Amino acid sequence: MTSIPLQIIDLHDDGFHPLLEVILFGKAFIVVLDTGASKTAFDRTALFEANESMAVLASDRLSTGLGTNTMESFTAVISGMLIGDMPIADFEVAVLDLSTINIAYSQMGHPQVLGVLGGDILMKYKAIIDYGKQVLKLKKTRFSRLLTLK
Repeated sequence: MTSIPLQIIDLHDDGFHPLLEVILFGKAFIVVLDTGASKTAFDRTALFEANESMAVLASDRLSTGLGTNTMESFTAVISGMLIGDMPIADFEVAVLDLSTINIAYSQMGHPQVLGVLGGDILMKYKAIIDYGKQVLKLKKTRFSRLLTLK
């Protein structure tokens, strides 16, 4: 198991969000740990700022759960992401306009986020979330163990 520290932020009487750091394209980013998101999603603008040559494809699916069910959606395949010291195998993310989240976070004095880490990654790596200890634990898969050995 790999343990990743969580930063729990207070949304000013509207609950709490756990944040964690990921490494993508050799840079550190903050993401929201979102157990309610079925798929990991990154902000389109932030993704392009991090990697201008990122291949993003239009998706015929409409994203739901972000206050609308008509948000235009794109996808990208992410390679070489690290969560803690765990390499994450290539995986597809939704690429959306998440600017409203970052605007709200900014107004509350919270850091900007790349996006949300969703159920796809949490399930694949058998996530355990410990709010008391403020830690996310992920179980290394056979593939992630092989990447670690290289």
